[in-house]
Amino acid sequence: MVEARRVALVTGGAKGIGEGIARRLAGDGWHVVTADTDPGGPGTAARHVQADISDEAAVRGLVDGIAAREGRLDGLVCNAGIMVRKPIRELTLEEWSRVIGTNLTSTFLLARAAESLLRQAKGAIVTIASTRAHQSEPDTESYAASKGGLLALTHALAISLGPDVRANVISPGWINVRDERLSESDHAQHPAGRVGTAADIAALAAWLLGPESGFVTGAEFVSDGGMTRKMIYED
Repeated sequence: MVEARRVALVTGGAKGIGEGIARRLAGDGWHVVTADTDPGGPGTAARHVQADISDEAAVRGLVDGIAAREGRLDGLVCNAGIMVRKPIRELTLEEWSRVIGTNLTSTFLLARAAESLLRQAKGAIVTIASTRAHQSEPDTESYAASKGGLLALTHALAISLGPDVRANVISPGWINVRDERLSESDHAQHPAGRVGTAADIAALAAWLLGPESGFVTGAEFVSDGGMTRKMIYED
């Protein structure tokens, strides 16, 4: 008897870390569905859906589509995220709400809509937060708040959905997803000796979705080359 292929949904899957995760999962034999506001998905996805996952009806349609077409959901990767960087005195409520909706509320909507499918599959959720949940640069209040919220939401999901569904969060640091021209000092400041890549985060996400991490849930995994453990003093 041939085992059915595992199905994963990756949001924000058209580019960057999401594309890297979709590529890795497809290479591992998963049937990957990606969702993004960008109409063009990664070539590695079995199916791409253009959707605004901050919208409740869009999320319901996305998950209903998976139930109808794929018939199962084993892994949910909540990766979609945006940033609005501006001084708080200039940040509008609409901009704040758009960041929170895309980065945080969408995970609630997706987990709620996909709960039944994930429970049936004994599946797993991976959310993508950021080291900005722990430390900040100026003018990033909405982004930092959304990523800090993801940490708490993820461990809450782990408790509420367990033991059927595991939920863990990855907090990346500096990940080169735009082919940035990096200097030697950019790499050297990291205790790991280099800036991260989407493949680094994808490898961790693949492990967290797989059976080898079956005793891991409600945990945060910081993947930042050691930067949040490095003490920095100015001369």
